[in-house]
Amino acid sequence: MTTHFSDRISDVPRSFIREILKVAIDPAVISFAGGLPNRDFFPVAALQEATHRVFETAGKEALQYANSEGDIVLREMIAQRYRQKKGLEVKVENILITSGSQQGLDLMGKILLNEGDPVAIEEPGYLGAIQAFSVYRARFHPVPVSEEGMDTEALAKMLKKEKPKLLYVVPNFQNPSGITYPDANRDEVAGVLQGSDTLLIEDDPYGELRFTGKHQRSFAQRLPEQTVMLGSFSKVVAPGLRIGWIVAPDAIMDKLIVAKQATDLHTQYFGQRILRQFFLENDLDTHIATILKVYDRQRLAMLRSMEAYFPKEVKCTRPEGGMFLWMTLPQGLSAMSLFHRAIEEKVAFVPGDPFYTHRKEVNTLRLNFSCVDETGIDTGMARLGAAVKKELL
Repeated sequence: MTTHFSDRISDVPRSFIREILKVAIDPAVISFAGGLPNRDFFPVAALQEATHRVFETAGKEALQYANSEGDIVLREMIAQRYRQKKGLEVKVENILITSGSQQGLDLMGKILLNEGDPVAIEEPGYLGAIQAFSVYRARFHPVPVSEEGMDTEALAKMLKKEKPKLLYVVPNFQNPSGITYPDANRDEVAGVLQGSDTLLIEDDPYGELRFTGKHQRSFAQRLPEQTVMLGSFSKVVAPGLRIGWIVAPDAIMDKLIVAKQATDLHTQYFGQRILRQFFLENDLDTHIATILKVYDRQRLAMLRSMEAYFPKEVKCTRPEGGMFLWMTLPQGLSAMSLFHRAIEEKVAFVPGDPFYTHRKEVNTLRLNFSCVDETGIDTGMARLGAAVKKELL
């Protein structure tokens, strides 16, 4: 039998990171590849207790079909957190619970993108967004980002020429680079977008993972009618729950709900009720504070190890939070070539190539520090440093 697949799925590559994780399954390999939170800090006992409580008090209801928008109490909790943490007034009606924030990207692509539509994206940019929008056969227009934020001159030029339907950004501890847009840069980006028909998607899975420095204001405070926000509990509670959300203006929310209904009716309700119960019985800020102490130590351990084991020509971002460092190798050195040598040295990372839409054989790579303890970080970075030195010979 010959199976004739759709053109759209034939154009979408497998997730390079998921393929790397298969290589890194060898227990001898120290992996800095996955964007994984540290499993040692999943609140297992508290979630177990919350699950028992849900069964005791609302078992039949929690196992039934539910509304597409999501549990009303959970959405109220999200709205309250926006109010307390960001000074943002978000109506419950403008929050849609999704199966992780990745589904939010898919739903946005589903309601906005036709084949060939222009999409502006960060360079380097989040692989999951590139993959999600590729399904809808978007034309990508990358805009460079650095530790100064987004290149607003390049953004303005591209916006005028291409008129993209949307601009996708991860402005806090960006994946893959770890950079954060300064407030002044956010003002400039908002100024460029003001009055255009380009919708800004602000994805913020890492925003609460700040170790040092101060929080920046959301784009939703600058461009309230042009901004859609994506959020997730994956990095601060547990990714296996697959619970995220979208905050969108009324007209967009109406279409999102239709797309959600056509996709999966609603996000799994039992998990929503467990999470709601967990928040009723536990202080999320206390839990996050525990994570932050550990991740900060691991971040600093990785930076110290880089200084100890790597040639001086190798550069690295110094993020104030999140889960990633972004390393730049000397010109002429391929991160993809280094990856194969690193696997021989029993250490894994993600080469920069998958984070670009128009470039290959780049000299950049992503390192995750959240999922390896300090001893493992030191050993893995020593191995990686040795691999870099061999590549330079």
